[in-house]
Amino acid sequence: QLQFVESGGGLVQPGGSLRLSCAASGFTFSRYAMSWYRQAPGKKRELVAEITRGAGVSTNYADSMKGRFAISRDNDKNMVYLQMNSLKPEDTAVYYCYTRIEPTGYWGQGTQVTVSS
Repeated sequence: QLQFVESGGGLVQPGGSLRLSCAASGFTFSRYAMSWYRQAPGKKRELVAEITRGAGVSTNYADSMKGRFAISRDNDKNMVYLQMNSLKPEDTAVYYCYTRIEPTGYWGQGTQVTVSS
């Protein structure tokens, strides 16, 4: 059974950093692109970052995260990470791990990130 377990969220002050982790299981992790999404209260879920599969991975970021966030993966450990720097109050949201194995998308349970002084 496919499963994601996110961790690493918490309360951080503006300008601070957090590293989110997502442990994947139940599928051949290295064969699939992985993404992080987030959902703030009262807002739609939005893409944060994505990373392709394969040896020559490439990444893509939402404009507001470019230069501050970095997605990475470790195929040996079935892990995907999101390093978040220079955090802002508007980054407060629940962050979700996601992959799509056609025709179905799979979500983790999410980890709360709160940026506040």
